[in-house]
Amino acid sequence: MTDTTTGVAPTAAPAPFLTAWFEILDSDEPSRILDLISDDFSLSILFSTGDGNATDFAGDRAALVGYLEQREKGTRTHHLLSATTLGQDEMFLGEVRRAGVPEASFVAAGRVNEKGRLQRLLIGRSSEIRFN
Repeated sequence: MTDTTTGVAPTAAPAPFLTAWFEILDSDEPSRILDLISDDFSLSILFSTGDGNATDFAGDRAALVGYLEQREKGTRTHHLLSATTLGQDEMFLGEVRRAGVPEASFVAAGRVNEKGRLQRLLIGRSSEIRFN
């Protein structure tokens, strides 16, 4: 993943788990993220579909599988704008690009448990606002 402000990959990611998560999501095998979640994992991925409408994938592992199945694999990439970690919680502000062209902004918050597994994930994405 490339930092959009410097154009190079960060040496020490400020949100290491979510940075790795989006790198895997952009890879040829995005389903590998299923190996990173806890047994009590829950998520909500809410993304704008335009005209004030949105789609929400919410639930547990099955919801994440459903989200992965509907994705257009390999068409979008996630780019770091800023991120931080506070204790178990990571926050990640990014940009989604299709063929290198900015398509949407997103924010993700995740909680990593003591075993190094993602326990909670909240992602919101909209094409109506840009942060860069």
